[in-house]
Amino acid sequence: MRTLHLSPRVTATGSALAAAAVRRGMSVRTMHDWRVPEESKGAPGASLYAAPLFADAVADELGLALLEAPEDWLASLPYELTGREIQFTSLAKARALRRPAFVKPPNDKSFPARIYADGSGLPGPDAADDDTRVLVSDIVRFMTEYRLFLLDGVVVTGSRYAVHGDLDVAPLDKDPRRAEVLDFAARLGGTGLPSAIVVDVGAVDGGWAVVEANAAWASGHYACDDDTALDVVLRAARPAAETLPSDARFVRPCPSVLRGG
Repeated sequence: MRTLHLSPRVTATGSALAAAAVRRGMSVRTMHDWRVPEESKGAPGASLYAAPLFADAVADELGLALLEAPEDWLASLPYELTGREIQFTSLAKARALRRPAFVKPPNDKSFPARIYADGSGLPGPDAADDDTRVLVSDIVRFMTEYRLFLLDGVVVTGSRYAVHGDLDVAPLDKDPRRAEVLDFAARLGGTGLPSAIVVDVGAVDGGWAVVEANAAWASGHYACDDDTALDVVLRAARPAAETLPSDARFVRPCPSVLRGG
């Protein structure tokens, strides 16, 4: 019996995944605070849908291995897949920027991901450590953006979520550019992703480009199929003992400060 754990913060995706879990006979447990109930600690069959900070606080006691892309994955891709120059660097070095750039934390939301006029607008040493890793990207205009849930490198469900920067949600199967999206996504095989992941891609002038990768256990599903998205979440947040050998290097470290270590 699998149990899907949800954070206290109710979201549309969390509710949709919970309904999908119930339909297949799973148990669903919404936690009321940041403490794992005794009966859930190390219980077999656990899974989780939650934001990264909450996940860090509870994953260890739930006995989970959470899969995510390597922090430098986006920067490691060739230009023909990104359509822009991307640097994986430290926050201290990013603060020295004297040009506009899009700056974001690789795998969490420790500070806002957005265009900064220069490095002076980034969090200072009093707010974030100098060695905090960041992605610094050239600014690119995405005309249409899509969210794709992948299992073993294959897109299993997808959704359009933005057009010219504005929210515009529709199932991928009903989008006129579906074939182009899937053709581009097929090029991501062998780029170093876990077996269960979410990747955002978009149309740019002259072609297609990767927007970013996101952990499936923390990603909104927009108009993706609920049941299929749940399949990806269950693989991306599963008991540590069930981690595939090929996924071991993609397990998110659980910060010791949140474990009381």
